[in-house]
Amino acid sequence: MSKVLRKVIRIGSRESKLAVTQSQIVIEAIQKAHPEIEIELVTMKTTGDIILNKSLEKVGGKGLFVKELDIALREGRIDLSVHSLKDMPMEIPEDLPLIGFSKREDPRDAIIIKDGFNIDTDAGIMGSSSKRRILQLKRLYPNLEYKLLRGNVQTRLRKLEEEDYNATVLALAGIKRLGLENVVSKILSTEEMIPAAGQGILAVQGRSGEDYSFLEDFFSKESAIVSSCERAFVTALNGGCTSPIAGYAQISGDEIELRGLYCEEDSEEICIGTIHGDCKDAVKLGETLAKRLKPKKWR
Repeated sequence: MSKVLRKVIRIGSRESKLAVTQSQIVIEAIQKAHPEIEIELVTMKTTGDIILNKSLEKVGGKGLFVKELDIALREGRIDLSVHSLKDMPMEIPEDLPLIGFSKREDPRDAIIIKDGFNIDTDAGIMGSSSKRRILQLKRLYPNLEYKLLRGNVQTRLRKLEEEDYNATVLALAGIKRLGLENVVSKILSTEEMIPAAGQGILAVQGRSGEDYSFLEDFFSKESAIVSSCERAFVTALNGGCTSPIAGYAQISGDEIELRGLYCEEDSEEICIGTIHGDCKDAVKLGETLAKRLKPKKWR
């Protein structure tokens, strides 16, 4: 690995306000540790940001949020890219590895409710594009109808205000990073709503063989461990498919606990389970829980 430290670092980001804010977190960390490095932010609109009238699985999956940034990395137009880990596909190209992860922000989901609507008793419409969220919300709010709602945070809040949605649900991490905690009506515990794998963690992607030592102080070892556990769980359940899957790992000392959810595509039969063990076995634990939760008839 080359140890020649660059004088200029170009960081790639999606154009949304949240994506830019998250990239700025990485920029500030680099500037603090290495004030001698000049940093350039390069933003671009991804296919996933453009197509909002269809669910992700119908138009190509999570890879649509990274495709353009991957191309820019390969072509050398950027030196690294910043992503919400929960939006990253499970299969990562060998030439564009995930080089590190941020400290985890709040992993919970938050409900935003239109003024005057009682989510516990009123009949209404919950907007979401996530099967993971919808399946779990149906158990909490069977009185609601669930309709597709996609877009960045600001787009979803605007649609909630202007269209016939009565509520929507967003990752609390993004809301906090944008300073929009005031819009939150209710925060769901990780027991009520198991988060998506990697939720609350920022992933930095780079090119293989490059020196990224300037980010060593920013990266979190704990996030690397829990994300490896959660993503191993999803991957073992064919996580690139459209089946609803959730996984949330927590570390206590040298032990890690993973709580996972799986539901076969076109079914609403949810399987939830928990496993714990040594942190050094994080990947194996994720794979083991996946085998436990996937019934034989679905294997």
